[in-house]
Amino acid sequence: MSVDLGTRYLGLELRSPIVASAAPLNADPGMAARLERAGAGAIVLPSLFEEEVLHEEVGLSGALEQGTESFAEALDYFPAVGSLVNAADRYVAALARITSSATVPIIASLNARTPAGWVRYAKLLADAGADAIELNLYHVAADPHRDGADMERSDLEVIAAVRAAVTIPVAAKLAPYYSGLANFVARAVEAGADGLVLFNRFYQPDIDLESLDVVPRIELSQPVELRLPVRWIAILRAQLGPSVSLAASSGIHSGGDVVKSLVVGADVAMMTSALLRHGPEHIADVEAELRAWLVAGEYESVAQMRGSASAANVTDPAAFERANYLATLRSWATPPELMSSSPRS
Repeated sequence: MSVDLGTRYLGLELRSPIVASAAPLNADPGMAARLERAGAGAIVLPSLFEEEVLHEEVGLSGALEQGTESFAEALDYFPAVGSLVNAADRYVAALARITSSATVPIIASLNARTPAGWVRYAKLLADAGADAIELNLYHVAADPHRDGADMERSDLEVIAAVRAAVTIPVAAKLAPYYSGLANFVARAVEAGADGLVLFNRFYQPDIDLESLDVVPRIELSQPVELRLPVRWIAILRAQLGPSVSLAASSGIHSGGDVVKSLVVGADVAMMTSALLRHGPEHIADVEAELRAWLVAGEYESVAQMRGSASAANVTDPAAFERANYLATLRSWATPPELMSSSPRS
């Protein structure tokens, strides 16, 4: 039995719902080619960070001005500087190289710090040939002088500004920490988001016990983390309808994880950690598992299966909300060895 894996995401036709999400090596043309050969329906490039561009520019400016206040003759010997290549230039060049040969959609990712930066770099990415832009709304609400409403308003203004500046599709990659997530999602769509990626996964800093320094430690995702996006996609699909694209992100490692994402209403399932662990060829294994599941369930296509377990279609939609919490608590079975009334010696 043949099955159709085709799906539609951000208005783009994809051969498969399995998407290689933002990872450091995705901007390498060789890696992008391997992901495509393995069967990725689309490829998301790593984020272009505005602060990286600014850091390079500030560093260059400081290097060029070094010594001008100490030696008067330095003013007469200012070095001739030709064209300078910064992080944005390198990103755009890599994007152009990949899109020139890729046959699957290439989605650029952007994380800026200023309103002007979001618009400026979004235009650069669109002009370089990106098929869509993913707005990586990654920040920590650590300013005590900014309340939640102010933070949300800033994010909505970013979405609206980018939407007005480019003609290609725009997705917003969100964290799960908004005070009223369903409300914010509805306003993000009103602001112009064509789709939503659920969820952005924050990396938490750690403490080195020897030096007491704050250090970065990367922990790749685990399948259990998929439960959060599954819950919210099920809820939001019922509220948003089919016109808004939804991508599941975090904890997707197997074909079964892709199935869980699709049945609650996701259009695509995005993978990063599994590909970092197993290599891009892991996509082929995940696709084989997805096909086998569809055949076993007698589904002819991904479209036929999508949303069959969303909050709009399950018998008890409250299972995705508080009832799920209660059922989870009651499902715990205490190991027999802990049930003994005998005191420990």
